[in-house]
Amino acid sequence: MINILNDCGCVMLVKPVHVGVIMDGNRRYARYLMRGPSFGHKKGRLKAREVLSWGIEAGIKYMTAYTLSLENLKSRPKKELVFILNQIGEECDAMLKDKNHPVNKFSVCVRFIGRTKLLPKTLQEKMKKVEEYTKKNKKYFLQIAVAYGGQQEIVDAARKVAVKLANGIIKPHEIDEKLFRHNLYTNGWPPPDLIIRTGGEKRLSNFLIYQSAYSELIFLDKKWPEFTKKDFNDALKEFESRKRRFGR
Repeated sequence: MINILNDCGCVMLVKPVHVGVIMDGNRRYARYLMRGPSFGHKKGRLKAREVLSWGIEAGIKYMTAYTLSLENLKSRPKKELVFILNQIGEECDAMLKDKNHPVNKFSVCVRFIGRTKLLPKTLQEKMKKVEEYTKKNKKYFLQIAVAYGGQQEIVDAARKVAVKLANGIIKPHEIDEKLFRHNLYTNGWPPPDLIIRTGGEKRLSNFLIYQSAYSELIFLDKKWPEFTKKDFNDALKEFESRKRRFGR
């Protein structure tokens, strides 16, 4: 629950609905243990499953995981990038086949956001299968941001709006925040109430930058594979202690 001041200045307790997670620190975790990057990414993948379960246990209806940025897609060494993409593919396979996977155990609807058309065709097909397989799940929702960039999401939304404008589907005066949100990758989702970033960096790194205008931000020094259930619950408690005025 979190403190919000309503129009009367009274405190209302509102349960957080959407939590975003920037899963940073896999490579540094592996380096600290004198292991290769693949070791850190494997640990990070399993940690993501745990955190999804923790969120569901805490009653978080929506979660978004920043898995691979568009910049990472261009800058990571080829061997490491191939490994990461294979890990994402293997996780898709687990969602489709493993009944004990949190997605299946808790009836989670999954969707992938980002410029996913830049990914290998086989991975795109697996992602579509997961989305189709889980689309009837309505209890909890998970977004996985892959080949994602917040600035690029805004550009892509602007292009969609421009096409509709050019085709006469909408008129200039009809363009407002609601229409623009409808054209984002996250259309239909509430904005994140809370964004947690591990790894020690204190920035959003192009993650949900339109949607995070009023998000509460929590930054942790622990690297992603080191993130614990206590850390997660402590972040929720910190969120509960803050007063959100939304400009009022």
